[in-house]
This record gives sequence, C-alpha cells and structure tokens, in this order.
Amino acid sequence: MCRQILFDNEIFFEGYRAIRQNPDCANLLTEKPALFSMLGEIRGKRILDLGCGYGENCLAFEEMGALAVTGVDISEKMLAVARQENPGKEIRYIHMPMENIRSFRPNEFDVVVSSLAIHYVEDFEALARDIFSLLSPKGIFLFSQEHPLTTAPEKGVRWLQNADGKEEGYVVTDYARPGRRSIHWMIDGVVKYHRTFSDLVNGLCAAGFCIEEMREPLPPKEAFGRIPSLEKEKHKPNFLLIKAQKP
Repeated sequence: MCRQILFDNEIFFEGYRAIRQNPDCANLLTEKPALFSMLGEIRGKRILDLGCGYGENCLAFEEMGALAVTGVDISEKMLAVARQENPGKEIRYIHMPMENIRSFRPNEFDVVVSSLAIHYVEDFEALARDIFSLLSPKGIFLFSQEHPLTTAPEKGVRWLQNADGKEEGYVVTDYARPGRRSIHWMIDGVVKYHRTFSDLVNGLCAAGFCIEEMREPLPPKEAFGRIPSLEKEKHKPNFLLIKAQKP
C-alpha cells in the first residue's frame, strides 16, 4: 500500500500549490473540465471524494446540490487548506489513506470521485473492490489519473525533438511492465504506480463494475494557439478518465 505523504513535504506542497494556482495548468485546462462533464447529475446524492486535496471539488459538488460530501485525504496540510478555504455545510473532511475506506459502511455513497490520485495507490484491484462495496446500486465511480503512457517509463518521460527543440514524438518504454515508479517531481523519490489500460479495465470488471465511458481529453482548441507547448499533447494526452457503474 502507498503511504507516502507527499503533500506534507513543504517543498512539494508549495510547488504543487503554485502549479494549481496557474490558470493555464493542465488540471484546469484539461482534467477538471473533463471530470465534471462526465459526472452527470449529482443533486441529492452522497459523494465521496478520494484524495480530495484542497477541497475545491468538494465545494463544487455541494454547490451542484449534493446531499452530503465526504472528502478523504492522507495529507493533513492539504486538509487544513480545504477546511479553511473550501468549507461547506454539507462537507466533512477526513484524514485517511484511500486504502482505509473500507471503514465506511456498505452502500454509504452514491458517487465516488477521485481526481489525479489513483496512480499513487499500489493495489488498484483492492481499491476498486472497496469502492464497489461502498457504492449504492447504480452508483458511479469516476476517476482521473495520469495517462498510462506517462506513468510507463521507468526512467521518466522522454520526448523526441527536432533540431529546433520541438517535440516530434513521445518515447514509449516499459509500458508492459506494471508496478512501482520512483521519479523526480519537485522532489526526489515521488512514488507512483504504473498500470496498463487492461490492468485498469480488468480491475474494475473484476470488482463488478460496468465501464460506461473513457476519455483521454485534450486542452480546448483556443489554448493550442495561446500556449504553443500544448502541441505535444497531440502525441500523448496527459490524462485518462474512466467512469464505471455498479449494477
């Protein structure tokens, strides 16, 4: 199980917050719009947000009419920001690793959402089984994660560049070797877990889910003209989103 608490590291915490505050960051341009467009109607529903971070999504869920919202995160520093900046009458924040959610009651939630946190969990199949148990019948599990082509290289992401330094392609290595990856991202030793597309789909199916939708979103068209560096995402998207339903 993954027990690293990246966001309680001051250097990582401040670096990550600076990224998320940039209005042109990939999360705001690409991941978040895709996540919310796939969510569907949540009015009157009970929501569990796994890896809730600063709690922005929890507040958005409440504003969309959710009956109750529970945000879970392993980082005390992130939750402190969430409680201060994104409180809500129907929101509760709980300090807990995602791997411990089996402590909730069966059928306690109607929707489980996770934004860019699943790739930090080692045992995806076990997590999927736990989420399936927590969901009510017809409940939805929607998550985003780093694209499997991003998590694949054991030595980190590498691009093919022309003489002018423009990315002409993406180097795919180690894709068929699922497992632990230790990379440098603001600090050394950031641990993530690579899974193939089939690992993800089969893990969900083995837990009992039916796959409803998958997306590999790109930034909006207007952003490509404004931010030339985004062109490389046409070779490899940053994110994968999957929506699954409990029968």
